[in-house]
Amino acid sequence: MQERREIKYGKGSRKCRRCGTHQALIRRGGLLVCRRCIREIYSKIGFKKTGSRGG
Repeated sequence: MQERREIKYGKGSRKCRRCGTHQALIRRGGLLVCRRCIREIYSKIGFKKTGSRGG
């Protein structure tokens, strides 16, 4: 059996700090949190909800 090598680049190299998924990551400012987790914690980390979509 071969050892798994560490992924050093690409989507597989980064994961959400909260849930561990590799999909839909927000990397801006070093957040490294997926969009689903951001929706749950946005007020705790200083974001404010502005406006609405599909008005």
